[in-house]
Amino acid sequence: MRKNSPKLSLKKAKKKDIPIIKALFLEHYKNAKTELVYHNLYELLVCVMLSAQCTDKRVNLVTPALFRAYPNVKSLSQASLADVKGFIQSVSFFNNKAKHLINMANQVMSEFDGEIPTTQEELKTLAGVGQKTANVVLIEFFEQNYMAVDTHVFRVSHRLGLSGARSAIETEKELTALLKTDLSVLHQAFVLFGRYTCKALKPLCEECFVNAYCQNKSNFKPS
Repeated sequence: MRKNSPKLSLKKAKKKDIPIIKALFLEHYKNAKTELVYHNLYELLVCVMLSAQCTDKRVNLVTPALFRAYPNVKSLSQASLADVKGFIQSVSFFNNKAKHLINMANQVMSEFDGEIPTTQEELKTLAGVGQKTANVVLIEFFEQNYMAVDTHVFRVSHRLGLSGARSAIETEKELTALLKTDLSVLHQAFVLFGRYTCKALKPLCEECFVNAYCQNKSNFKPS
């Protein structure tokens, strides 16, 4: 069994400050939603799969044509690899993502009667769908109480001293245990906050509503 990675050496948030930090994020991002453009569960899953190590803006540029060509999971399952690659070639790692999309669609057709599964464990059985992707789908479409950790969430949680874990999965576990409720809102709040305020290289500290609780200025990345 793989042992958990040792924690990073950094200042942690004070216990009394954690509920304050949580309340401030819920206040500032009460209606936080993903910036991915989708219209149903199938489209959301495809968008989230494409967004791995890629910007939402880039994904939103390629998906309209992709969804016109493949409006549902059945049509995607019958797509040729070359055609799917052509639609998403400007997305990072498009070769692997194209394979995963087609394999995912075929699995949904053969194993789930053409319906996108709606539990974390079932979603994780699909090609190209890990825990983060599964959690994001459940957070966004069903508002389920999950945390998903991307680079923004990782950076924000470590700068605020809410986690000292080295990996995304361990950070997810720490944030889930620490924050407990409203995780779907907090996930998206951390994403937007990290994307536009607590940036990796030039954070806008003078505009930050939790600047008083910032513990670490480094640009943290999961290992």
